[in-house]
Amino acid sequence: MEAARRLASRLRVVPMMLVFSNATVSSSSSSCNTETPPSNTKLSSFSSASSETAFLSKTLKSELPHIVQAGDPVLHEPAREVDHSEINSDKIQKIIDGMILVMRNAPGISLSAQKIGIPLRIIVLEEPKENLYNYTEEVNKIIDRRPFDLLVILNPKLKIKSNKTFLFFEGCLSVHGFQAVVERYLDVEVEGFDRYGEPIKINASGWHARILQHECDHLDGTLYVDKMVPRTFRSWENINMSIARAVGVSNLAAELKTGAAFDSKY
Repeated sequence: MEAARRLASRLRVVPMMLVFSNATVSSSSSSCNTETPPSNTKLSSFSSASSETAFLSKTLKSELPHIVQAGDPVLHEPAREVDHSEINSDKIQKIIDGMILVMRNAPGISLSAQKIGIPLRIIVLEEPKENLYNYTEEVNKIIDRRPFDLLVILNPKLKIKSNKTFLFFEGCLSVHGFQAVVERYLDVEVEGFDRYGEPIKINASGWHARILQHECDHLDGTLYVDKMVPRTFRSWENINMSIARAVGVSNLAAELKTGAAFDSKY
């Protein structure tokens, strides 16, 4: 029960998500200023058969495509693998360059090709050191968050390296303005190809492992809301509301499956 109360307290004051907004977060404050989309926001979809052509056309015009939102079929269907012979083609290289630009412009720390309407198994992720200053040292330690350089992975295959899991908030550029608690494995291994077609293997833990699982799920047509803990879904404005109000402190440990897995890591 005490572990559940500690987790509830941490989740109440630590609004963490995979999408970085303009939020100001403090471990000593329960307030969170967040960015919300204007009411007239229009999102264009690139999930048609000509999605790659449309994307390349926009990129050549220095116009970044919008990030597609939940409900677009491209986000709910498995993406296809990139043929190895295509990896070094101008088309794939321009798609990768465009994905990096979209991710950094959002701003976000990871992106799958499906988020811009292209059903290919490509992900990009990056955690610059300066991002860590957006949050307290305590928060970064809790989620085992460390910087890493830009990673581009094509046809990634994810393996679970440990049965230990932990729960924390996630958000998504394609579910704009919301987040929820998601259970993820602590340690994973991802194999695939880099942007030049060379084999790549990544061993990741903590926050890095969470990001990889989030994006690999996208490639299979799965969003974090498909895996979220029930009754933890909330808007950015309500991120600081205690989880206990949603599921009750008395059954928090059972609902979130915390216990030893959370305490042993953090």
